[in-house]
Amino acid sequence: MQVNETLSEGLKRELKVTVPASELSDRLSQRLDELKNRVRINGFRPGKVPTAHLKRVYGKAAMAEIVENLVTETSRDVLAGRGERAAMQPRVEMTEDEAEANEILDGNADLIFTVAYEILPTFEVSDFKDIKIERPIAEIGDEEVEERVKRIAEGNRDYAPVERVAQDGDRVTMSYLGKLDGEPFEGGADENGQLVLGSGQFIPGFEEALLGLKAGDEKTIDVTFPEEYGAAHLAGKPATFDIVVKEVAEPTDAELDDEFAKRLGIESMERLRAAIRGQVESEYGFSTRQKVKRQLLDALDERHSFDLPANLVEQEFTNIWQQVMHDVEHHGRSFESEGTTEEAARDEYRKIAERRVRLGLVLSRIGEDAQVQVSEEELQRALYDQVRRYPGQEQQVFNFYKSNPDALQGLRAPIFEEKVVDHILGQVDVTDKTVSKEELLAEDEEEDFDHPHVHHHDHGSHDHEGHDHHDHDDHNH
Repeated sequence: MQVNETLSEGLKRELKVTVPASELSDRLSQRLDELKNRVRINGFRPGKVPTAHLKRVYGKAAMAEIVENLVTETSRDVLAGRGERAAMQPRVEMTEDEAEANEILDGNADLIFTVAYEILPTFEVSDFKDIKIERPIAEIGDEEVEERVKRIAEGNRDYAPVERVAQDGDRVTMSYLGKLDGEPFEGGADENGQLVLGSGQFIPGFEEALLGLKAGDEKTIDVTFPEEYGAAHLAGKPATFDIVVKEVAEPTDAELDDEFAKRLGIESMERLRAAIRGQVESEYGFSTRQKVKRQLLDALDERHSFDLPANLVEQEFTNIWQQVMHDVEHHGRSFESEGTTEEAARDEYRKIAERRVRLGLVLSRIGEDAQVQVSEEELQRALYDQVRRYPGQEQQVFNFYKSNPDALQGLRAPIFEEKVVDHILGQVDVTDKTVSKEELLAEDEEEDFDHPHVHHHDHGSHDHEGHDHHDHDDHNH
């Protein structure tokens, strides 16, 4: 086998690989020898099938398998021998001419193919121990806890029937029958439906039509399902609902005592308030973590500048831009309403893609140098957390991840990233700063797109896909 480098420009590499026909023939002979003792052909005793006959029957298929394996093995082994790691899966190209391909499969021509790839850049990791971080911390006031207690009480309040027309905040019990073009549709009926007016739980126009009705009233209302309604056969469609009001009930104030707590499955109000405080601490802690991490990423980004693999940047930009265009098409947003143009937005998001790739490479290097590892226990915990998100489909989701290494890497990479961040934070100068709740919870501009594209090399292997483990549905562009 002969390997010639045909391109070495920046991070780009291209290799021309030639496997002589004689090597292909040797491999074919070995393969046919293996088949001789396994195949059963009428007219021949086991193990006595002539090689020439085997070659006529199985030769082309066996050679196709040999070529496929050779290309895969060679692409991997050549890069390892050169001490290079590809930023993404190398692109392999060989002849598409049918006549030439048949000559190779018949063992009459050399196998020639090219391997094109970009290598991960080499760079010096800046000394980060002098980075200074301010950790914002907001105190949890009793009023915050009490406000949440009240919200819980409102969500679990009792209702008392009243002999008057329905008004905002009342709970209406009713039967209804929905129709499209005069015909009832599946899922559009309920004999004892309940709706708290003002909750926004039903489609637009439904709640408003109930205001001013009382028990015993009947009414047919006209509404239109939203364009983005979950059921495609109803989305954007005009419909009617035949309604019979059965009861109007007004909310009653709950007594915030131990009995109320017990209704929620908690033994006392003291325990309920403690649980709520713990929830708030968790929320505040998440926001603190995000802001500390943002400062750290900003500092690392400022300290590093090196050539980036263009294909990684392009992949990252494509992921971001697809979400931007989804918001433009489905959420009524536009570049003009955001005070920009599509061209300017493209430039902005390409810079974000470059930042993500650069930071991902830096974090990967720091993690590798520090021998940060993701344990199987941590990965299994992340897998089960993911599986639990799909009730009723647990086994299918579990099987999907187990049979898709790239998907499993999507769970491993964010764990690796957070462990690397923890490693760095343990060595930089972090000081606490008391801030208001509003300051702590304020979202940073472009925060949703500030997630590094981390490459985690586990046990010496290279995962070609990075990760994008956050939901971008609420970003502003």
